[in-house]
Amino acid sequence: MAEGASDAEAIQKIRRRIAVRSKVEILSKHAVKIANKAEEHERFLFKVTHLLGVLGFGAFCFILGARPQDVPYVYCLFYVTFVPLRWIYYRYKKWHYYLLDFCYYANTFFLAMLLFFPRNEKLFMVCFSFAEGPLAWALIVWRCSLVFSSLDKIVSVVIHFLPGIVFFTIRWWNPQTFSAMRLDGVAARASWPYVEDKSYIWTWLFLVPLVAYALWQLLYFLVVDVLRRQRLLQDPEIMTSYRELSKKAKRANNIWWLLSGMLGDQNRTMEIQVVWAQRIYIAFYVFFLYPYADNVLDLNAINLLLWCHKINFSELLCTE
Repeated sequence: MAEGASDAEAIQKIRRRIAVRSKVEILSKHAVKIANKAEEHERFLFKVTHLLGVLGFGAFCFILGARPQDVPYVYCLFYVTFVPLRWIYYRYKKWHYYLLDFCYYANTFFLAMLLFFPRNEKLFMVCFSFAEGPLAWALIVWRCSLVFSSLDKIVSVVIHFLPGIVFFTIRWWNPQTFSAMRLDGVAARASWPYVEDKSYIWTWLFLVPLVAYALWQLLYFLVVDVLRRQRLLQDPEIMTSYRELSKKAKRANNIWWLLSGMLGDQNRTMEIQVVWAQRIYIAFYVFFLYPYADNVLDLNAINLLLWCHKINFSELLCTE
C-alpha cells in the first residue's frame, strides 16, 4: 500500500510539472503574440505619424505661400491643441517641469499678443525679439531635429521655429497689418511696425525683452529651486532643465561642469542652469545684439532682422 501511495504521489507530481510547463508554454506563446502585435501596432503608428507629419508640413508650406496672413491662426490652433496634450504626456513621463522653460513662457506672450493685442507695436517688438532671437537659436543650441515619425520632436521644433515664421510674416508678408501702418505725408512702406526712433527701438527690442527674460529666470528659480525643491529631491525621476543640463555637463566633463561645483555638489544643478542661461540668452543679447560699428545705421543684429527682409529670411533658414 505504501509503495502504491508513493507511486500515485510521483504521478501527481509529474502531472503537476507537466501542467505548469504547459501553462508556462501557453503564457510564453501569448507573450510572444502580444509582443508581435505591439511591434506591429508601433510600426503602424510610426507610419501614420510620419505620413501625418509630412502632410502637415506640406499643408503648412502651402498656407505660408498662398495665405501668409493666416499663419498666425495656424500657430494659435497649434498652441491651444498640442501644448495641453504635451502637458498630459509629459505629466505621465514626469517631464512636466519642462513646460516651465523659457520657450513656453515666450509662446504664452506670443499667443496673448496675437489674440488680444495684434496691433500693439511695443508688444510686437518684444515678441519679435524673442521669436527671432533666443527661440530660433535654441534650435541649434538644443540640437532640435525635425523627425516626422516622432510627434514629440515635431512639437519641439515647431514650438521654437514657428513663432519666428509667424512674426516674419506679420512683419513682411501680411498686407492686413502694414497697409494701414504709415506716417502722414510718407509713402506707404511694405512693412510694419514703422519705427525710426532709436531709443524706442532699443527699449522695446532689447531692454524690455531682457527684463522679461530676467523675470522668467527668477520665477523659474523660485518654483523649481524653492517651492518644489523637496518634491524634486524625493523623486529623482522627475526631469527638469536643471537636471538635463547637469547630465549633459557631467557627460562632457567640461569647464561648465567644473565651475558648477564651486559651491558644492548640492548646488550644482542651480549653478549649471545659471551658467547655461547666461550662455544661451544673456550671451545672445550681449554678443548677437552687439551694435555694429556703423555710424550711419547704428543697427544691432535684431535691428537688422527687423529692418532687412533678406537678412530676416536668411536667419530663419539658418536656424532651420
